[in-house]
Amino acid sequence: FTTVLCRVEAVLNSRPITPASTDPHDLDCLTPGHFLIGQPLLALPPRTTECPDRPLTDRWKLLDHCHQHFWRRWSTEYLHTLQERSKWAHGQPNIEAGHMVTIRDNLAPPLEWRLGRILEVLPGKDGVVRVARVLTSRGVVTRPAAKLVLLPDNGPRD
Repeated sequence: FTTVLCRVEAVLNSRPITPASTDPHDLDCLTPGHFLIGQPLLALPPRTTECPDRPLTDRWKLLDHCHQHFWRRWSTEYLHTLQERSKWAHGQPNIEAGHMVTIRDNLAPPLEWRLGRILEVLPGKDGVVRVARVLTSRGVVTRPAAKLVLLPDNGPRD
């Protein structure tokens, strides 16, 4: 189970903890991996190991099962808590220009979600931000606020 624990450790140490700089063109976030090895860790789970053409050992299947189970729980229980909505919890402040976010993509695992910095927010008539323009490594995109996950430690919150 050492392999599984190493993978779990890499996933936890890959999560962003703060923006690396205030430069809107710098999209790297500081992660615990930076403190451990001086660079971010990339810990995507491997594709499923089920392959009908070749038999796999029971131990490898067990390790893979444990890793996949952890990945599913971590992505559903932790990552989605970052995306609370004001109707679900007590009032939350609007996202603002300069905040670091990840852009939620239902077709990709959470560690493959794109990282970006809010350039402009577009509030609705009620003053609540509904849409934002986000600078990513691929350019500027416009996304609904529901698809943006505000990263922790984006400055003081009231």
